[in-house]
Amino acid sequence: MIAIENLTKSFGSNILFDNIGFKINSKERVGLVGRNGHGKTTLFRIIAGLETPDAGRIIRPKHYRLGYVTQQIDFCKKTVLEEGMRGLGDNIESLKWKAEKILTGLGFSDIDMQKPPRQFSGGFQVRLSLAKVLVSEPDLLLLDEPTNYLDITAIRWIKTFLKSWPGELFFITHDRSFMDTVCTHIVGIHRKKTRKFSGDTEKYYSLIAQDESVYEKTRINDEKKQKEMEKFIRQFRAKARLANMVQSRIKTLAKMGKKEKLEQFTDLDFSFIHKPFPGKYMLHADSISFGYIPEKPLVQNLSISITPGDRICIVGRNGAGKTTLLRLLAGDINPDSGSIATHPAAATGVFEQTHTALMSDERTIEDEILYTCPGLDRRAARNICGAMLFSSDNAEKKIGVLSGGERCRVMLGKLLATPLNFLFLDEPTNHFDMESCDALLAAIDAFPGAVVMVTHNEMFLHAIAKRLIVFEENGMHVFEGTYDRFLEKEGWGDSPGIASKENPGTIEIGHKETLNRKDFRKMRSAVIAERSRVIKPMEIEVIAVEDNIDQWEKQIKDLERRLLIAVDAGDGESIGSLSKSIADLGKKTETAFDRLEALTEDIDGENKQFDLRLSELESKKPF
Repeated sequence: MIAIENLTKSFGSNILFDNIGFKINSKERVGLVGRNGHGKTTLFRIIAGLETPDAGRIIRPKHYRLGYVTQQIDFCKKTVLEEGMRGLGDNIESLKWKAEKILTGLGFSDIDMQKPPRQFSGGFQVRLSLAKVLVSEPDLLLLDEPTNYLDITAIRWIKTFLKSWPGELFFITHDRSFMDTVCTHIVGIHRKKTRKFSGDTEKYYSLIAQDESVYEKTRINDEKKQKEMEKFIRQFRAKARLANMVQSRIKTLAKMGKKEKLEQFTDLDFSFIHKPFPGKYMLHADSISFGYIPEKPLVQNLSISITPGDRICIVGRNGAGKTTLLRLLAGDINPDSGSIATHPAAATGVFEQTHTALMSDERTIEDEILYTCPGLDRRAARNICGAMLFSSDNAEKKIGVLSGGERCRVMLGKLLATPLNFLFLDEPTNHFDMESCDALLAAIDAFPGAVVMVTHNEMFLHAIAKRLIVFEENGMHVFEGTYDRFLEKEGWGDSPGIASKENPGTIEIGHKETLNRKDFRKMRSAVIAERSRVIKPMEIEVIAVEDNIDQWEKQIKDLERRLLIAVDAGDGESIGSLSKSIADLGKKTETAFDRLEALTEDIDGENKQFDLRLSELESKKPF
């Protein structure tokens, strides 16, 4: 257990948090949320002893060990495996399998483990630092954006790993689905204070919104009462008979004080400007292949056609060629073989991480957006700056002083400057907080054009993907269907890790035993089949009821039209007959709506039960 008491931290006049306090109790997995710049990482650094608070203290038991993954690289061993084993302490050889298991889960192959750590990219070096901390099994694990630099298979692995973490866990992530899957509690930094809730982010944000709504209504009512009392005091101050009542109101006013109006936070609020597209196909790729090393092609023999409204997500392991494929389709590089035909009316916009380097450090944010679209006037550019949270003087900031997250917002703003119908997005959620991710998801969802996106964020995959281009170890292929369908039909075939020597058929995670792969697949298939048997008939009935409602409402409109004609003609017999028919159809429609509501509730209830069973089964899944 660890306790934060009366903690205060500021930088100059900017107060991050003021007199905050909460506890992380035994075996709790706590997610920390808050807007970018509100002090999440600073709080972690204070807990880890890397920064000093202005006031307050951290209380933890004697010999209580913290594990914190820092961005500072500290390697001194010859191989990845030896470096990963540094966190094992005594009995290193007997516990070697732990390091192998965790390194495997984070994407290191057996061959990789024998290579020098500094041969790897920065992302894999951060993974190795994470592995060292996980191997050490600290009492409290502090993770700041653990999904950064991880591909989707590693994210799924660490998500399951952390759900069975034997100690306490405190973590930050912009990936809402990751946080909601792993956490038992939420701590939020909001208006310089912290609040802790049991539950997920949806519950936290709902309760915050509810509390602020109550506060605002109370503030308005208090102001109204204060004005009424002030008016009473002014009118009757000189009346001797009402002196006691006047004094009573004066005392009440003094006690009430004044509630300040809450500061309004600004969220990303934007939509892409859509340019109409006249054709049927926007792009057609025919048997394209590409590789920086000829004998090791990253993209091989891919054919795909893209139409308006398509939502195609490119998924797979890091280094497999996802960004390369995006650049091929966007026309940034040419294939070694095959052909790509893009419709002349396709207006493309590309969001790619390396494009931040193409922006001029000497330009202001406003000038960078104007440079993208010379025909844009300054007022429109300022509006785009405001939508990207660079309001007023902030639009005059130089690109060179911006953080990674701010640079990404500028790149997004540049896409808003011109009408588009074809978006290429490479990991657009990196560096964004949850509120910004939600805004981006809404903007993509509302965009009528085609979207091709590289992402490891499973919330985006579940919400957006209609088709997938999947990179796997044995090649790549196009999957025609949603991400849910992909998980059901193919899945990731997640690596089983290192089996315990006592029981080779199972995998240990901390102190928890999982199913073997065969039993897991069998039980999962049985649950999915049962879900289909239970829910499918109800879904069929929903369609039938909706069709009936639609048909009856059309009939009612026709009868109402005929009734107006009968009224104008004074045809009493027709008026009576038509009115009765309208009433009968109205009753049938109301009954159908009641049935539709009941069916919807039943489907939701059944889905929740099956989701719970699948979630419980997922916790026993082999890696």
